[in-house]
Amino acid sequence: MDWDPALYRRYEDERTRPAAELLARVPLASARRVVDLGCGPGNSTELLVRRFPAAEVIGVDNAEAMIVAARQRLPQSRFELGDIGTWQPAGDAPDLIYANAALQWVPGHEELLPRLFSLLAPGGVLAIQMPDNRQEPTHRLMRELAGRAPWAAHIGDADRVRTELLTIGGYYDLLAPGAADVDVWHTVYQHRMASAGAIVEWVSGTGLRPFLDPLPAELRASYLKAYEQGVDAAYPVRSDGRRLLAFPRMFIVARRPA
Repeated sequence: MDWDPALYRRYEDERTRPAAELLARVPLASARRVVDLGCGPGNSTELLVRRFPAAEVIGVDNAEAMIVAARQRLPQSRFELGDIGTWQPAGDAPDLIYANAALQWVPGHEELLPRLFSLLAPGGVLAIQMPDNRQEPTHRLMRELAGRAPWAAHIGDADRVRTELLTIGGYYDLLAPGAADVDVWHTVYQHRMASAGAIVEWVSGTGLRPFLDPLPAELRASYLKAYEQGVDAAYPVRSDGRRLLAFPRMFIVARRPA
C-alpha cells in the first residue's frame, strides 16, 4: 500500500494517545533493547526513546516513506525496512517488542503472536495495540461500497483487506500459558471531529488505503464522494457542530517469565 507519512501525521495527537496509554502499562523499569514494529513516521518510537533513554531503540516498518520520515524525526535511532510477519531480531533478544496499530495488517495471529512472544529476552514484554473498528460505520461503509460497481472490479474481495481480529479472550488464551502475566483491555475513544470530511481524511491515512490504492483516479474520486456521503449520514452533528468518531482499540501486554 502507498502510505503517506504527512497524511498519517495530520491526526498525530489522536493516533499517539493510545500508543502512550499502551506504553504506560508496560511493566519494565529499564530496557537494553526495544523494537517498535510498524513504527510508521516515528511518533510511537519517540515515546519509547523518552521512556528508555539508555536503550537501543529500533523501528521497523515495511513502507520506505515511513522509514524516511522516522529517520528525519529521530536521527539518533535506528530504523529498518522489514516485514512483521517474518521479522526476527538481529543480535540480542529484545526486552520490549512494541506494536502500536500495526498487527491488524498482518495475518495469522494464532502463529504470529506466540512467535513474537518467544523472541523476547527473559522477563521481556510484548505490548500490542490494534484498532478494533471493523464493525464501526467507517469500516462497514468501506466494504459495502467496495462490493458495488464500478469499484468492485478493481478492489476485489473487500473482506480480505485487513486481518480479522480474535476476541480479547482469544488473545489472552494464546499468550497466558507461557506468560508470567497477561494484561488485556479494550477502550472506545470518542474523537471530536470537525466534519464528515475530517473523518474521511482521518481514515484516508490508514483504513481506506487498501480500497483507494487499486482505483484509477476517476473512480477514486467517485468512491470518496460516495463514502463521505455515507459518513455524513452515519455520524450526526453534535450540539457544538462537531462529529464524534467512536474508535474502539484492543490492548495486550504480556510478560515472559524472568
